[in-house]
Amino acid sequence: MIMEKIKVDLGQRSYEIEVGCGNLFQTNFTKFNASKIAVITDSNVRGLFAEKLLELIKSQGVNAQLFEVPAGEKSKNPMQVIEIAREMVRNNFDTKSMVVAVGGGVVGDLAAFIASVYKRGIKVVHVPTTLIAQVDSSIGGKTGVDLPEGKNLVGTFYQPSKVIIDVGVLKTLPAAELKNGLAEAIKYGMSQDEELFEFLEQNVGNASPEFFLKLVSWCCSIKARVVERDERESELRKVLNYGHTVGHAIEAAELYEIAHGAAVGIGMNYEARIAVLLGVLKEADLRRQNELIEKTGLQAKYSAKTDLIELMKRDKKNKLDKIFFVLPNAVGSVKTENGKIAFPVEEETIRKALEQ
Repeated sequence: MIMEKIKVDLGQRSYEIEVGCGNLFQTNFTKFNASKIAVITDSNVRGLFAEKLLELIKSQGVNAQLFEVPAGEKSKNPMQVIEIAREMVRNNFDTKSMVVAVGGGVVGDLAAFIASVYKRGIKVVHVPTTLIAQVDSSIGGKTGVDLPEGKNLVGTFYQPSKVIIDVGVLKTLPAAELKNGLAEAIKYGMSQDEELFEFLEQNVGNASPEFFLKLVSWCCSIKARVVERDERESELRKVLNYGHTVGHAIEAAELYEIAHGAAVGIGMNYEARIAVLLGVLKEADLRRQNELIEKTGLQAKYSAKTDLIELMKRDKKNKLDKIFFVLPNAVGSVKTENGKIAFPVEEETIRKALEQ
């Protein structure tokens, strides 16, 4: 069993990210001192890992119960929160209980949001089973559910007690899911770390445990350092939203039937095009980024079926009716000015980028 431990240093809210291969079913859940554990998963992951994890928890003498939601983004809705919370009340989950989120980003966001509001907050542990959740969404304490008007419009910042990552589970993922995770990894490389970007250029197509151990640990370390400096996204943490302003609009336009990573891959293309139009980024760096996106098997272009700009206006980063973007100024860095990372862009420029 190989393992690396990364600390997210947030004072009293600090926690550990454990990245390993074969470590998940070696976890001792008694150390969390929970009176009862709610294992929340989805219909895809239940038979793969969640039921086995439930049995492990019970074998350690901890009372536990499984809660399943349908797989897919549509489960991230307020009614699903109410349904699970009511079932937890009926089964006597108390303030000393704990949630274990077993699944991808949808399960993690939903389960952590439930933990943050159930009886004003109980512990949550993340067990991410997709690459996109392992490199990104399980870290940093963002929780949330969607509304018909947009993604993640209702949510909280709520740090977990621990994140347990076993890259061995990735062997069950279809190729499309691995591509989605690579999109978020490209985001880290393009916005913050050229060395990571080069590592991806040289290793895309590698599916070995060693590759994923290095990649996941690298991405987790980058995100941990950002979250430590800006836990609640006052400014610096917005760097993690590169590709997401357009990406979230595409998800909404497609009624969440497009994968998040696929939407972010397209979003990075158009947001980098905005940077080129504004003279912030060189055309050569845009091409280099898009070549890597397409090398993973993701697409970089998109034919909009609706007005993406109207959907972008609902983005949480916006202020004073202006649409804000994180703009790369080279591979591995973003434009900053007087401590600011997100900048308003005129609609005319956005539309020109989308039409190219």
